[in-house]
Amino acid sequence: MTSHSTRKTDVEIQQDVLKELSSDARVEPTDVGVEVHGAVVTLTGTVSSWAENVAAEEAAHRVNGVFDVANDVIVRLPSSSELDDTQIAAAVRDALQCDVCVPDQRIQSTVTGGYVTLKGNVENCAQREEAARAVRNLAGVRGIVNLIAVSHAEVTPKNLRGAIQSALERHADRDAARIQIDVEGGHVTLYGDVHSWAERRAVIGAVTATRGVEDVVDRMRIA
Repeated sequence: MTSHSTRKTDVEIQQDVLKELSSDARVEPTDVGVEVHGAVVTLTGTVSSWAENVAAEEAAHRVNGVFDVANDVIVRLPSSSELDDTQIAAAVRDALQCDVCVPDQRIQSTVTGGYVTLKGNVENCAQREEAARAVRNLAGVRGIVNLIAVSHAEVTPKNLRGAIQSALERHADRDAARIQIDVEGGHVTLYGDVHSWAERRAVIGAVTATRGVEDVVDRMRIA
């Protein structure tokens, strides 16, 4: 755990987030404003796609010292990207069908004003997240509400915790013993310190792919 005396100041975090945004080819850094209070980053501004919005959020999370990110960035599509909801819905269906990791026949979408709502029922949390990833880069999408449910598996909390710990030992980049796991039904909350954004994503990826996990709340911190 990083000691209080060696933690970055808010100004240092702000500068590092701005540098990270500048280095991410998916983001136009001049579109995004960055404010930091108590290691909590608030992103503001206007971007031209939902994909850029997500990329900015991911860039902020990658910075060492960032605890939480509030994403207040607004998606405002350029006139050349304006599609009607019927066109977007058709593109969503095509994207879901083309993704081999997504059980597309078990997912329904509703598009209103460019905002896509996904519903349905899938076998694991990884499929739920993959469905959103398949859609987020589509032209015309202003935002995604992911309401896809994960089928409840008959797994006891003790067995689920053991399966998650085994998955972390197989897949996580670092010492899985540093990750604390709270299990309530199929709902998993992760605590602890990781060394990088890549390690954080490895941990979350291992957990979401575990049978019986219905959703994951990430309370880990990069230290």
